[in-house]
Amino acid sequence: MKDAANPEIRAGNSGGKAPLERFRSWEASGILVALVFLCVVLAIAAPAFLSQYNLSVVARQASFVGLVALGQTLVLLIGGIDLSVGAAAGLSAIVGSLMLTKAGIHPYLVLPLTAMFGFAIGCINGFFVARLRLNPFIVTLASWEIFAGATLVITRGYPIRPLGEDFRVFGQGDIWGVPVPVVIFLVAGAILTFVLTRTRFGRNIYAIGGNRDAAELVGIRVWRVEFIVFGLAGMLAALAGILYASRMDSGQPSVGEGWLMGAITAAIIGGTSLRGGQGSIAGTIFGALLMAVLANGIVLMNVSGYWERVIIGLVVLIAILVDLFRRR
Repeated sequence: MKDAANPEIRAGNSGGKAPLERFRSWEASGILVALVFLCVVLAIAAPAFLSQYNLSVVARQASFVGLVALGQTLVLLIGGIDLSVGAAAGLSAIVGSLMLTKAGIHPYLVLPLTAMFGFAIGCINGFFVARLRLNPFIVTLASWEIFAGATLVITRGYPIRPLGEDFRVFGQGDIWGVPVPVVIFLVAGAILTFVLTRTRFGRNIYAIGGNRDAAELVGIRVWRVEFIVFGLAGMLAALAGILYASRMDSGQPSVGEGWLMGAITAAIIGGTSLRGGQGSIAGTIFGALLMAVLANGIVLMNVSGYWERVIIGLVVLIAILVDLFRRR
């Protein structure tokens, strides 16, 4: 198995290195340097970039796609992929909105209940992939269509609004000046970092991604880990969806559209390998921030929005090539 891919093992082997060497060997260092460089360039080219309002907008936007990217990172680490996360976010946003407007559930209960719903629909993918051993690409492609179609069936294409002032605090409020979605994003990232680097479950994720057959031979219950990972991916997508609905004070059927590419891009440019077994949560967080800064920079520099998809596509292609050369 690819033990070198485990950040905990690598950290143990770098104890005697100088701080600069440790930073260079940290797999998230490259994306962090790129993020800082991009921020410096934009700060010089567009002074408005450093305004408190603009930075708040960038961080808030990064948190929505970032939450989805955290779940996608877990799936990529086991050597899978989840194409349904964007549609899962949209369906979960609609279900959460209905909890508020139709079922009359307390706003503070909607977030955890929506997260549970997301975990449940994620486990549907996990069942077919982990227990029936079907191809994750095909399974999640099918569930993507199912979730997106269910969203349209429920809403008939119309938004669900308003969601109420008490609920808007999750998407529009802040804690000590930090937007609530950003706080949730960073807390989720911290928890997943601990899980991946300090728990047996996290080590099993890296082991499965490194060599699934070898993981089974050493006694790891691979199907259970994969099942839970897909459930977590659905849960994080659901959180992103309902937080975005809170931000817009509306359950939009279009929530989650375009998040799939952003989530995969954030994970890949953050150092997560498409082949599994290598990557980190910190890298994904920096990747999500870089994508948000890049999109914001396009707006500030008055570049046509049509170029955003071209640029993101090029970034993905470059990240894949970097991953290929790193593997060799």
